[in-house]
Amino acid sequence: MNRQSLYFTAPFAVAVREEPLPAPAAHQVLVQTIVSAISPGTETLLYRGQFPQDMAVDETIAALDDAFGYPLKYGYAAVGRVLELGGAVDAAAIQPGQLVFAFNPHESHFLADADALWPLPEGMDPETAVFHPNMETAVSFIMDSQPMVGERTAVFGQGIVGLLTASLLAQFPLAHLITVDAYPLRRQWSRRLGANQSLDPGASESLSQLQGLEADLALELSGNPAALDAAIECVGFNGRILIGSWYGQKRANLNLGGKFHRNQIRLISSQVSHIAPRWRGRWNKARRWQLAADNLTRIRPERLITHRFPIAQAAQAYRLLDQQPEEAIQVVLTYDV
Repeated sequence: MNRQSLYFTAPFAVAVREEPLPAPAAHQVLVQTIVSAISPGTETLLYRGQFPQDMAVDETIAALDDAFGYPLKYGYAAVGRVLELGGAVDAAAIQPGQLVFAFNPHESHFLADADALWPLPEGMDPETAVFHPNMETAVSFIMDSQPMVGERTAVFGQGIVGLLTASLLAQFPLAHLITVDAYPLRRQWSRRLGANQSLDPGASESLSQLQGLEADLALELSGNPAALDAAIECVGFNGRILIGSWYGQKRANLNLGGKFHRNQIRLISSQVSHIAPRWRGRWNKARRWQLAADNLTRIRPERLITHRFPIAQAAQAYRLLDQQPEEAIQVVLTYDV
């Protein structure tokens, strides 16, 4: 059997390659992909060649154990249907025909260890389940930033992770929730998902509002290092800033000589691959994963899919995200099944 696999081959170039697919080993499962979600932040860095050269792609995901460099298969949100089980797989736990989620690159078929697959709950649509990693990231940001009742909170960046994070923050009894994004489509969705205001960072009145906010908490999720400087300006004394963006090779030029020092502002690094030490006594990844699943059902993020491209047209999907990001929120790749 052959499969179609998406490769990042050079800056601003992707290719879909036909390659042989071996039969599943004893503990593996063969899955036919139905839909996979493009992570616009990380994958745009890969597409533009802005990734670091000296680190692994993701040591916590078996399917992404290579180092950064071209050609590279990438992606971590695939939903498909089980086609075949290896001889040692427990058929009571996973069955042919079952829908499953996997942290797997964009490809038409893949092999995975049975214990690395997440069977979809009864009634959950593949286009809902494909948001699971981003929802888990949003949950992780909430856990690490610890919003409190009555706080003034600002979220910089309303891409898909920023929107999901804002939707979770909107459940808290905050005093005010402001989001910031340059694109009108994202600002509209941000308000629909519960933000009190959503501001354009390019507008002078927005800058005045942010600087006068004296926020207790800010979350920098835009992927733009300049937004971190703006977050520092918007928080008050002993305010805290969670940095969830991955900048790749982009450098952050920060003004740390002003209010940052005297206001004792705290910068918090947050990344979803690990549970923060403060939570490990009672939380593990399985508990956090289940919480993310519960929020998928409630928030229905499939509403945020703006574009669907067949895998053969993947190059168009990445050009869209690179050249016309204002038109897209979530882009997914589809597969013939």
